[in-house]
Amino acid sequence: MPDTAQIFSNILDVVKALDPANTRKWFDELVVLRFAHGLLEIGCPDEATSQFLSDNCRGAFTKAAQNTTGHLVTVEFSPTAARFASPAASQPARAVKVHPDYTFENFVVGPANRLAHASCIAVSHAPGTTYNPLFLYGSVGLGKTHLLHAVCRETQKKIPDAFVRFLSCEQFVNAFISAIEKGTLQEFQSHCRSVDMLVIDDVQFLREREHSQEEFFHTFNALYNNRKQIVLTADCAPAELPSLEDRLISRFKWGLVARLDAPSYETRVAIVQKKAHLRGLEIPESVAEYIARKVQANIRELEGALTIIYATAKTTGEEISLDLAKRAIGAEVDIAKTVTISEIIDAVTNYYDVRLTDLQSKKRSQSITLPRQICMFLARSLTRHSLEEIGGHLGGRDHTTVLHACSKIKQLQKNDPQTNAQLTELTKTITQS
Repeated sequence: MPDTAQIFSNILDVVKALDPANTRKWFDELVVLRFAHGLLEIGCPDEATSQFLSDNCRGAFTKAAQNTTGHLVTVEFSPTAARFASPAASQPARAVKVHPDYTFENFVVGPANRLAHASCIAVSHAPGTTYNPLFLYGSVGLGKTHLLHAVCRETQKKIPDAFVRFLSCEQFVNAFISAIEKGTLQEFQSHCRSVDMLVIDDVQFLREREHSQEEFFHTFNALYNNRKQIVLTADCAPAELPSLEDRLISRFKWGLVARLDAPSYETRVAIVQKKAHLRGLEIPESVAEYIARKVQANIRELEGALTIIYATAKTTGEEISLDLAKRAIGAEVDIAKTVTISEIIDAVTNYYDVRLTDLQSKKRSQSITLPRQICMFLARSLTRHSLEEIGGHLGGRDHTTVLHACSKIKQLQKNDPQTNAQLTELTKTITQS
């Protein structure tokens, strides 16, 4: 009968085949802490990897364990450092949750992101004293969220007692609304304004939320006046954020504003190699170069292409080669052209002779509503952006608004020949540009 180590090795092999997107090189550092009475407790290098596995991989590990053993198995993940450390030395209970991949060491620096990277390192080493606030902006998938996680991780590493709070803008708004409904607004304000560092991702979602903007304005002032660090990201520069109060935009520009652009070809090659290394993959230089040539939009697309190649190799049992890469992603990338929302908006505004500011406004006239909804529909059809991301580009609309727009345009496409012809022409213009 195989021993526990062999069983666990077999489980890991199955997990890697079941879930190539979340497979990581450090899976080889996982150990079995307990395997008895239907419970498999897996020891992880640290809290971040334990949380990553709990959030993303529990299903794959459970299925793999049950398939391998033929029995019902419950899987738990525990950070070994916390398990064996003394209470005094253990990680603070209020430690922020960070992604194990998103470190400064794993961030590939190039001409398009050098300033943003350097400023984040400076802020994490001396929060509240330099570049406050720090405002990062750029399109989706260029590394903004990666840098935010790295800042949080490095700050808590350098200053273990630092109280860091990391929220998406949507989480901030929802927490604020919930505090009003529950009558706990004072507690919410105290929690947000007593931190050493407040990190907010996608601050553009404050658009058209007047009460949330008011609350964030006072939170910003309280932290800034107490020399506490504020780090923000958005999809565009502060001055270009529509429907945001001037007093907020002014404060966003008080510190350093750093832009992230699309990575160059050389940087994309380095990113592919870094992502492959994180997954424990050895890929030929020719494969990295092929992916970098085929995928130019953003880092998420690069990672997606690498996942497709890895999954294909696992399925076929082949070594990763240039020929396999071409078969795996050639057709897919050609069909799902790397279209950006900006390209869609440009095409739609030119076609219907409307302005971007009109699409992002609250105007409800048919001449504005239809192009706005067509933008949402095409963005949903031609890109891999989430509903929230699409709505964010069009005035901070929520996901239900985007869903409604897509449903309405789909019906028009089916029943109205004129709309169908317009969509066909727009799609051709966007994908062949």
